[in-house]
Amino acid sequence: MTLAGAKSRREQLRAAGRRVVLTNGIFDLLHTGHLYYLQKARALGDALFIALNSDASTRALKGPARPVQSEEQRAYALGALACVDAVFVFDTPRLDAEIRAVRPDIYCKAGDYTLEKLDAGERGALLDVGAQIEFMPFLPGFSTTSLIARIKAAGEV
Repeated sequence: MTLAGAKSRREQLRAAGRRVVLTNGIFDLLHTGHLYYLQKARALGDALFIALNSDASTRALKGPARPVQSEEQRAYALGALACVDAVFVFDTPRLDAEIRAVRPDIYCKAGDYTLEKLDAGERGALLDVGAQIEFMPFLPGFSTTSLIARIKAAGEV
């Protein structure tokens, strides 16, 4: 959905007294670590919204070979998960405006983040909207980068 659609859906949920969890990321090749994290994040509230990095913002963060899957493919896969209630793509370097638009009750990041590692602008937006910030346990041994390396190695056998 669009950011405007996510904002509208958020307003409907707020009117119904439901708590919204927001997270963000690239989610290029869904793996066990992603699924574990998303299920844990969803358990924190009544609905899980995902702000998905666009293809352009993914390339800026990860380099020209990423993403492996397009933003449409990644959004479709995430949206098919039972624990995900809304997905919208964002193209900005930071999530400040999106946080202020969606106004989540809870903002969730994986356990490899800390309050100090969060972008100051994003942290300020979260404080402005009164969002609770949660860091989920990090499930070690799973990463898209290592999965891509394993796929490449398997192709060379």
